[in-house]
Amino acid sequence: MSNEWELNPVINTTTRLAIMAVLAGAEEIEFGVARQAAGISDSVLSKQATALERAGYLKVRKGSIGRRPRTWLSLTDAGRTAIRSHIAALQGLLARANAAASDAPG
Repeated sequence: MSNEWELNPVINTTTRLAIMAVLAGAEEIEFGVARQAAGISDSVLSKQATALERAGYLKVRKGSIGRRPRTWLSLTDAGRTAIRSHIAALQGLLARANAAASDAPG
């Protein structure tokens, strides 16, 4: 039986969910800003961004400001849909848990 509140296995980790949530709030975010906002290291963000990019959820753009190389991250349309669906699934699970708790004898 299909669960109407099915969590997305690609983003159902704390780190990937944090990255997706940070990126959901903007069109594009510079790598360092995303790293700081998600509270993770460069290497962790790089590894997880690669996984999200492979899944089609994240786009990486490289460029420079002056002579300094920069990397920007953004969600693809599929990524925005995935994070919205994942959040809806979390909200559905929370509603189910709250309903079960209120129905419990106590």
